[in-house]
Amino acid sequence: VQLQASGGGSVQPGGSMRLSCAASGRSVGSYAMSWFRQAPGKEREFVAAISRNGYPANYADFVKGRFTIDRDMFKNTVYLQMSSLKSDDTAVYYCAAGVDGVRFQGSFYDYWGRGTQVTVSA
Repeated sequence: VQLQASGGGSVQPGGSMRLSCAASGRSVGSYAMSWFRQAPGKEREFVAAISRNGYPANYADFVKGRFTIDRDMFKNTVYLQMSSLKSDDTAVYYCAAGVDGVRFQGSFYDYWGRGTQVTVSA
């Protein structure tokens, strides 16, 4: 599967943004799909994941209540809806696909898309 992340950009604190991860070659329903992020000078960290059957979704504590992961099987795309954005959310966001189910460590994922930059700044 090939993954293409998009939708990043600049937004003010408190704003919203939706990231997309378009898959080609195989259905997103064949994988656990996740979002990770990496801020400058920091390690990559888990953000959110959705299992093969679409339920449940898993979230890092720091995004619970603010971010939502979902998917459109028809468009073969996974989304990350982000709201109440903070400056700490500034990072490059990556989508990933894993054959072994939802994991919170990036090393378990088999396919990665190129990142999309999200900058939260006044």
